[in-house]
Amino acid sequence: MSELSTNASDRLISLDALRGFTIAGMVIVNDPGSWSHVFSPLLHAEWNGSTPTDLVFPFFLFMVGVSIALAYTKRIKAGADKKDLYKKILSRTVKIYLLGMFLTLFPKFDFANIRLVGVLPRISIVFFFAAIIFLNTNWKQQIRLAIGILVGYFILMVYIPIPGIGAPDLSGPETNWANWIDKNFLPGRMYRGTWDPEGILSTFPAIVTSMVGMLIGTLILSLKDVYKKLTWLFFAGFIMLLIGEAWHWFFPINKHIWTSSYVMYAGGLATLSLAACILVVDILGYHKWTFIGKVYGANAITSYVLAGLLTQVFYRDLFGFGAPNKLFMDGMTGIVSAEMASFMYAILYMLIIFLPALYMYRKKIFIRV
Repeated sequence: MSELSTNASDRLISLDALRGFTIAGMVIVNDPGSWSHVFSPLLHAEWNGSTPTDLVFPFFLFMVGVSIALAYTKRIKAGADKKDLYKKILSRTVKIYLLGMFLTLFPKFDFANIRLVGVLPRISIVFFFAAIIFLNTNWKQQIRLAIGILVGYFILMVYIPIPGIGAPDLSGPETNWANWIDKNFLPGRMYRGTWDPEGILSTFPAIVTSMVGMLIGTLILSLKDVYKKLTWLFFAGFIMLLIGEAWHWFFPINKHIWTSSYVMYAGGLATLSLAACILVVDILGYHKWTFIGKVYGANAITSYVLAGLLTQVFYRDLFGFGAPNKLFMDGMTGIVSAEMASFMYAILYMLIIFLPALYMYRKKIFIRV
């Protein structure tokens, strides 16, 4: 087979599926039956280190970057006006950010305690800068910029003294530059009270996560032979993973402050995962198992927002019978462990969110924000 299989919209089926499985993973880790009973791999690392849950967000940002490379390369070749592209980029950025604000405020709309950063706001900001960078640089310039950001972030976070604190201490969340900048310049409420995992400074290496995806997308487009393409993807993923693990000795892998080692570690695993999906799905043609991923991937942001909104129904006692999650946990008492019951509820909730996504998929309703 000499070409990768694509769906009707000329998109990599593997990329759509991996994006959708990532969204499904986001729903599962965000919505357990009880936060008091969760299997440890489904929790974020307390501080330094990484769990499978810590890979969900960077995987999504990585795929944002791959999509930018695939989509905008095609549009540029078709003669699209850059001014029109900039307008669409800005429009999409604002829409995703406002969706994030709506999700944060719903249902109380307490503007006095608003949090101005978060998952969707970070996605919107990362998308904006990554797309602008892609339209104005080539792949060599992108590599230099990515290296500059990651090395500069490493030097700042590890070696530069912090005003009023002194030498940075990465053993905790409140003695680093990211926290100092957020405390002094980030308006609104912080997620952890005194620090925020989606703050200002850590957004810069998060942009690099998408830039890694952009470079991988460019690699996919530049190589015609599928086996050479796969060889380079697996090689690039393995090298990034090694760099991330080695850098971890000097700059710990940490999602909360999105360390440079974390960018390389997660980027390497994301590249290896995409390469494996391309091999299994697009080359070998095993498509059936990707159905849930394709459905979620077709309306990724919409599904994520819907899951966030419906938590207000499934985690609250709205009708006087008890919150659905508590009823489920009580009903499973004595049948399975509390952790397994909590996990089963998360899977059930993911499948509930899957139903409207499936309806939209079958009706060919694709909401593009």
